[in-house]
Amino acid sequence: MEAAPPDTLTIDIDGWEGPLDLLLALARSQKVDLRQISILELVEQYLVYVNAARALRLELAADYLVMAAWLAYLKSALLLPRNPEETPSPEELALRLQLRLERLNAMREAGARLVARDRLGRDVFLRGSPEGLRVVRKGRYEAEIYDLIAAYGRISARTRPVMHVVAQRDVMTLEEAIERVSTLIGARIEWSAIETFLPEGARGMYRKSALASSFVAALELARQGRLELRQKSAFAPLYLKASA
Repeated sequence: MEAAPPDTLTIDIDGWEGPLDLLLALARSQKVDLRQISILELVEQYLVYVNAARALRLELAADYLVMAAWLAYLKSALLLPRNPEETPSPEELALRLQLRLERLNAMREAGARLVARDRLGRDVFLRGSPEGLRVVRKGRYEAEIYDLIAAYGRISARTRPVMHVVAQRDVMTLEEAIERVSTLIGARIEWSAIETFLPEGARGMYRKSALASSFVAALELARQGRLELRQKSAFAPLYLKASA
């Protein structure tokens, strides 16, 4: 018989020696007769083992408590007269116990495999981050004498103070236009075009200034009731006449 693991309950009673789960498996396959095994010796050895294992692994003691209780119940069912109407039968109970043992064994093996897996930082290590390549860039400028002069001109134009000089030119002020139109309108009885109120010989920009000032002067005098305005259509000649 192979050596049992250190955390396995090994029992030694008349007619049997070995772990408890193997005893249950052999009882299921009818290789061991539970009626010939002393439950008293089994329980005494079980209590000694549970008292020793409770301080180390409480879940292990609980597992064996369940198995021992099922074993005692199974043996009592085998020793007592069987009631045909009673369900489940001892054989069915033994089968259920066997399935529970197999499930328990599978969970223990799965836990052992998880614990035995390689651990990050101890057995396996992550790959280091790549350092990459260092790129050194150096500027290289190419320019001719024309490019330098043009660049200097643009910078100089941005920083040079801007000065706006208004050139003097001859203009007719509004006061002069009002005085001239007021004087001329009193000497005229018929409608006269506004151009006839301009100074003689006026040319260029001065004539435009005199025409604009005379028009504003005519509007102001019409507002005062001193003259009348007439225009047949849009953009048609404007005529002036003294008020009656």
